[in-house]
Amino acid sequence: MKCPQCNDELSEVPLCYGIEAPYYFYTVPEEKRTELIRDFCVIDEQYFYIRGHIEIPIIDCKEKFIWSVWVSLSEENFFKSNEFLHVQGRENEQPYFGWLSTELSIYPVTTLSLKTMVHTQEVGAVPLIELEQTDHPLAVEQREGITMERVKEIAHIINHSQ
Repeated sequence: MKCPQCNDELSEVPLCYGIEAPYYFYTVPEEKRTELIRDFCVIDEQYFYIRGHIEIPIIDCKEKFIWSVWVSLSEENFFKSNEFLHVQGRENEQPYFGWLSTELSIYPVTTLSLKTMVHTQEVGAVPLIELEQTDHPLAVEQREGITMERVKEIAHIINHSQ
């Protein structure tokens, strides 16, 4: 398969991209980086983050495109989500409000601080992140889906920006 922008050969098109830590993790001195453990992050013992997935339907395809992102939660909701980490039936919990804390630079406007709802999934699965229904391009893509050509375009942008 060829990249539609540069005609480079693509062996496969990834359907998931992610960031290792919240945006703000990299903006504070190391001594304030309290904790970063897989899907959870605490900064300066007062800012709390959880990792989840923004799923975007791919039009005319069974697969979904996924952004693995970080969302800030209130301290109460962060500890509640940790408390239910291994509890069966946790997917029945009410969603938590959060702020998107990942900058996805492929979009023309910042993705930082978009309003979200964090939906806990069954044990072993990361939460699903639902964006507030706005006209932000990421929110529109989550709501309306994207084409496989858009998936290839994202691959091109990410592969050529590294």
